[in-house]
Amino acid sequence: MASEQLQAALTERYDALSTSLRARVVQFVLGAFDSLGSYRDGDAAAFVEQVLPTVLAAQQQMGQITDAYLSAMIADMLGTSTSAVGVEVPAALRGVDPAEVYTRPFVTTWTALARGKAYDAAVAEGRTRLLSITETDLQLARTHAAQQSMRAGGARFFRRRLTGAKNCALCVLASTQRYRVEKLMPIHPGCDCKPEPIPGDKDPGQIIDEATLREAHDAIAAAGETVDRAGNVIRTTAKGKRIRDYANIIITREHGEYGPLLAVRRHAFTGPEDIPGS
Repeated sequence: MASEQLQAALTERYDALSTSLRARVVQFVLGAFDSLGSYRDGDAAAFVEQVLPTVLAAQQQMGQITDAYLSAMIADMLGTSTSAVGVEVPAALRGVDPAEVYTRPFVTTWTALARGKAYDAAVAEGRTRLLSITETDLQLARTHAAQQSMRAGGARFFRRRLTGAKNCALCVLASTQRYRVEKLMPIHPGCDCKPEPIPGDKDPGQIIDEATLREAHDAIAAAGETVDRAGNVIRTTAKGKRIRDYANIIITREHGEYGPLLAVRRHAFTGPEDIPGS
């Protein structure tokens, strides 16, 4: 019981720290974007110069608190005295110069204007992309740090723990599965799930949360779909033939910048060759 209480306290503290960090960085970055008088080339350069040091520092901080949290969790689970290992979070998390990445919201704005959209609507599109970039980079910092910390601590498997009041269907379904530590946690833009080590070194099996999986199936069924035990959506054609519309609901695909990306098998996917240079 004491161990469960400690782990609950560690999780609560980590959630509070990471949520606060995320909120503060997003507020700062969006505030800087909103305060610009215009959105020309010079404004983009000034914006990047202003926000990038704070963004990069926040990514390092996300890595540090993730390392501290997971090291403490693993130590308690395994009965060891493991301390934080000291993780390395690269500045170019996507393999792309971060200055280029944080110029992309302006490219989005310029592209929208070139397509004839109203000025306010174009700026709003740029702002939305900036929000996605900022949140995704913090999540990438978390996942890179988590993999290093769990490997060093001796964990072999982990799960995706849902956080916040709202979670997308991809994350809910993915949270019912176990993942191997040697594989980076798959994410999607705006994801805020956290990795949580699974005690022991015995493989618990692919499905680790039957109840949540059943609830997800029930929700899909309530929307008019039929779901089999493996999580496949079953449909009947006009001629009465039963077909599986999803081979699996959740798959992981490799994104050229994010790394492992949660997706649905029938969704179209943009590969590394489709990512623009700016």
